[in-house]
Amino acid sequence: MTAPSHTDRARSFNAAAAQYAANRPSYPPALFDTIEELAGRPFTGARVVDVGAGTGIGTALLRGRGADVLAVEPGDGMAAQFRLNHPDIPIVRGNGNALPLATASVDFVTYAQAWHWTDPTHSAPEALRVLRPGGALALWWNTTPLDIPWHIAQAQRIERSFGNHPVVEQNGSGARAALTDPTGRLDFTRRKVRWSRRVPLDTHLANLGSHSIFLVHGTEASTAFLAEEKQHLLAAFPDGTIEETYDVDLLVATTS
Repeated sequence: MTAPSHTDRARSFNAAAAQYAANRPSYPPALFDTIEELAGRPFTGARVVDVGAGTGIGTALLRGRGADVLAVEPGDGMAAQFRLNHPDIPIVRGNGNALPLATASVDFVTYAQAWHWTDPTHSAPEALRVLRPGGALALWWNTTPLDIPWHIAQAQRIERSFGNHPVVEQNGSGARAALTDPTGRLDFTRRKVRWSRRVPLDTHLANLGSHSIFLVHGTEASTAFLAEEKQHLLAAFPDGTIEETYDVDLLVATTS
């Protein structure tokens, strides 16, 4: 089988938007505290554009912090799910490589799990263009820490069947790409924020299945893998409740 392209994987979420919205993990309050600390300003009253907003998991949390937030999302399915979940939050179609925003018009540009889908030779200058002086670019990813035995075992099983674990694959890769800033004007500070959530086994499996590496390999292969994975997890978690642990990999840069 030909390896799925980057574009195929980026577009794969549109058909699974409802699954994504219902099962993907959120982000902890400590993440937004840390962004405010590094940016030197609060979200309250700030003009924020959340790029690659998806179904609005991060966008809604930014709104909850008091931000005046606008979502930007390229995908049909994801944008439709966003509007269903968050009818009171404005959303426009577009992507980080060509932001549909005026120059020097926002205080924060944020990317939750989305920067790696952009081309930084375009998205980095675009972020700088739309930010006001003293504004901040914040990028973050939920990544799976490989110091927890069951996470290690699952990652190995996924790699044998499909390639790198979809969340492990992001461990450091998105941040490394951002740190090779093509503009030379982004001085990022990097932090890790660990958190966890307890979810039913079926929620964990649906979360896993909503990642692009499963979506692009087709229903038959993914269903077979997840059925087998359920048995492995029941052996490790007999009560059927999974504790997923995440390290949020955060990068923040401010403009002068």
